[in-house]
Amino acid sequence: MSLPSDRPFAVVTGASSGIGFELARQFATHGFDVLVTAEDADIEQAGDALRRDGENQVRTVRVDLATAEGVEELYAAIDRPVDAIAINAGRGAGGGFATDTALDDELNIVDLNVRSTVHLAKRVIPDMLDRGTGRVLFTSSIASAMPGSFQAVYNASKSFVQSFAEALRNELKDTGVTVTSLMPGATDTAFFERAGMQDTKVGSESKDDPAKVAAQGFEALMKGDDHVVAGSVMNKVQAVAGKVVPDKVKAEMHRRMAEPGSGD
Repeated sequence: MSLPSDRPFAVVTGASSGIGFELARQFATHGFDVLVTAEDADIEQAGDALRRDGENQVRTVRVDLATAEGVEELYAAIDRPVDAIAINAGRGAGGGFATDTALDDELNIVDLNVRSTVHLAKRVIPDMLDRGTGRVLFTSSIASAMPGSFQAVYNASKSFVQSFAEALRNELKDTGVTVTSLMPGATDTAFFERAGMQDTKVGSESKDDPAKVAAQGFEALMKGDDHVVAGSVMNKVQAVAGKVVPDKVKAEMHRRMAEPGSGD
């Protein structure tokens, strides 16, 4: 249970490592009390790392957001008004949809990246709307702008998140609740290892610093921007190209980056 505090309060999902942890660090270092959550035991170590000087409150909740029960457990743990939420939890799986990936893995991606995003937003945003204030950050991806050959379900899930964020932003304009989408490119996290993509071109090449990506996302959120393409200049180039390059061409480009063995 939270202690009385006059500091703003933020919730960050998928915060045990990577972009999620760095987003939580951004909130903590900018004077927020923070509730962080993830499904793995590393969330406790992340919480310890965020408790710097003892001034900010940092709470950890270990839940599996790929389940409806996990989302409800997290929401029940939120015992004070949420000033900002970073809905960041997500995962991927590399390989051919018809030949390599397991159905359970693909459905878990849908449950975590899509279903839990909608579920948690449906719980938190109406509370913000009632108060007439709040900030929401969705972690999308530049992958949302291209068909994801050999990452078919992941890219599709991020296309959903991006469209969802843009629609909510329009619905909530002039309400005091802002919606921002964070669109990183390949970032130096455990994502590619967990997705089984170490042997791909995108998995083996240099990647963006998650701390830099999170800082750009936090800044955009605080400014109330609609989105930010975070990381390298190349990500921004890809995002612009994604608006004009035909999907057939983008699918082939993605194949060259994500096909198993392309990093050899």
